[in-house]
Amino acid sequence: MSEPRRIALRPLARILDARQKGENPDAIERENLRLRHEQQRDKLRQRAESRLFVMAVCFFAAFSAVAFKMSVLATSEPAEPSVATSGSSIISTRADIVDREGRVLATNLVTNALYVHPHELIDPAAAAEGLAAIFDDLDADMLLRRFSSGSRFMWIRGSISPEQQQLVHDLGEPGLLFGPREMRLYPNGAVAAHVLGGARFGEQAVNAAEILGVAGVEAEFDAELRDPNRNGQPLELSLDLTVQAAVEEVLAGGMTLMNAQGASAVLMDAHTGEVISLASLPDFDPNQRPRPLLEGDPSLSPLFNRAIQGVYELGSTYKLFTVAQALEEGLVNSETMIDTQGPLRMAGFNINDFHDYGPRLSVHDVLVRSSNIGTARLAQMIGPERQQDFLGRLGLLEPIDFDMIEARQGRPIYPSNWGQLSTMTISYGHGISATQLHLAAAYATMVNGGTRVTPTLERQDGPQLGERIISEETSALLREMLRAVVRDEEGTANLAEIPGYEVGGKTGSADKPNPQGGYYEDRVIATFASVFPANDPDYVLVVTLDEPSISVLGETRRTAGWTAVPVAAEVIRRVAPLLGLAPQDIDPEVAYRLSSSSQ
Repeated sequence: MSEPRRIALRPLARILDARQKGENPDAIERENLRLRHEQQRDKLRQRAESRLFVMAVCFFAAFSAVAFKMSVLATSEPAEPSVATSGSSIISTRADIVDREGRVLATNLVTNALYVHPHELIDPAAAAEGLAAIFDDLDADMLLRRFSSGSRFMWIRGSISPEQQQLVHDLGEPGLLFGPREMRLYPNGAVAAHVLGGARFGEQAVNAAEILGVAGVEAEFDAELRDPNRNGQPLELSLDLTVQAAVEEVLAGGMTLMNAQGASAVLMDAHTGEVISLASLPDFDPNQRPRPLLEGDPSLSPLFNRAIQGVYELGSTYKLFTVAQALEEGLVNSETMIDTQGPLRMAGFNINDFHDYGPRLSVHDVLVRSSNIGTARLAQMIGPERQQDFLGRLGLLEPIDFDMIEARQGRPIYPSNWGQLSTMTISYGHGISATQLHLAAAYATMVNGGTRVTPTLERQDGPQLGERIISEETSALLREMLRAVVRDEEGTANLAEIPGYEVGGKTGSADKPNPQGGYYEDRVIATFASVFPANDPDYVLVVTLDEPSISVLGETRRTAGWTAVPVAAEVIRRVAPLLGLAPQDIDPEVAYRLSSSSQ
């Protein structure tokens, strides 16, 4: 904008003209001065109005932003503030893990880390002595050497309790400092320890630390649990906390009573594949997760998950698959008579039965009485290729795609040369190994109407619609046979008969392999694969005991019928009401009260 023309106060031309006309020249000067003042006044007013307009716009924008933010806060859900870390990219929050009823299995606890600035310590020796008195695993001399090393920063503890924090405060050392933390807390202790796995601190800063899963679902779902976009939404598992606690309690008692080296159990929904309980003993407290074994047998570590990492021969539980295939392919019916005269000799190998069952048994009785010879005869009819294909379709020849990282280690073992002899021994569970979870999934497929089920720890909306393996008619026949194994006096699992609940199942007692070669003569893996209610099973329960041994009437018993079966029966008796299954054949009013109290 150009500068306005300046008006001269005494223009010569106008002065001369005024004198000629007899006018006063001073009036001209006063007029020009007035015009100049008015021009300056208008210019200043315009400048002031412009500044006021700009300030008004700025105030309006600021108040509009504040009003918008207040409206957003007023309409949003309240949320717990997360730990803020200036200049750090550490994700310091982790989602909770809950069971199917929303009960907390894993959460976070606000605590503090302890670190030290050695150069700020007034009395390093006294500080070292004080810390050693508070933390039993610290050595005063070692701490003093570290304080004197010239380092200006060192960690003492990743997390401490409020009581320990107060004791450190009382030392009065300005060089001992605290940093806010969230630590992983498992409020139920060792319950579901193998499923949850555990966590540890990853990258750490003074004001925050990330929590990383190291095993179990904590590791499998680590990225999802650390995702800030979850907005506090917990990870919901299919586990039932009350059922899990009951299974572990009974299993621990059974392991002690049966003098077993270890024990495990899998309880799953036969239709949805949801794992309701998964237990392995011995176990551990994930709040104080032990270190892995550096030498020796890793299966002896409490960290070892026997249910999904332990690959075992599961014995006569496999006979159900042989009978199912023979029935499905129309080779036999349940009343077909099978030659059980023994021993059955094949390639220099004798196949014998635990008892002498006579020269002939029906297919029904081959399963109920658990005849090795009868099952091997059925396998001869099936042949190696068809048997391998059937077991493969059941998922028994590959690791299970399960929601725990340990499941990848549960790789089944079977012969590379699957010949006629292998076909016969595999038919009754000898020479082939799989995990307990494999067995539970395969039994669910056999009894749920014949469609394949994949185990999962995630909640499902309804039944899985997997590949059809056997027909509904064959599945119904198998359910009747499994019920007879428990119900009939000659069945191998009659100790599983529970008043009010129809239980079916199949026992398996496999000689335990010797690491030096061959098998132990006095050590077995005892397994009972059960289903309930047997007429239309909702659940599959597999219980396995490692090296059980019990004395009955002066005789040592190791087979599953004497060891795994009674333990499984007690588990079913305890958890069936918790699962909402009312006892049958009792007073309806009592059944209703039992069912209601379990909810």
